[in-house]
Amino acid sequence: MASRYDNRFILKNNLPKYQQMMKERGVKFIRQYNTPTLPYPDGSQIAKLTRIRHVWKSGDRFYKLAGQYYENPTYWWVIAWYNQAPTEAHIPIGKQIFIPLPLQLILEYYSV
Repeated sequence: MASRYDNRFILKNNLPKYQQMMKERGVKFIRQYNTPTLPYPDGSQIAKLTRIRHVWKSGDRFYKLAGQYYENPTYWWVIAWYNQAPTEAHIPIGKQIFIPLPLQLILEYYSV
């Protein structure tokens, strides 16, 4: 399956101001990824999805939900993006969110 890092510009940063840090970490450069612009699914695309309703509760995490529904916690960002919540802190306890399924279809919508 696709990764959120696929098809993204990667800069290899080896600027002098980072030399000491890179030396301490034993690396020659730092990989930096550009911020993606992901399209939000339109109404016709959303109609093709199955959306599981989930009421946010204490202890919920995107990666836990991704592990449960996608069998891969690295797809936490799909749930976050679909619900337009960059972090768990953006979701109050008791709020209803949606888990979009199937994963492959939502990844196609996000062009990854």
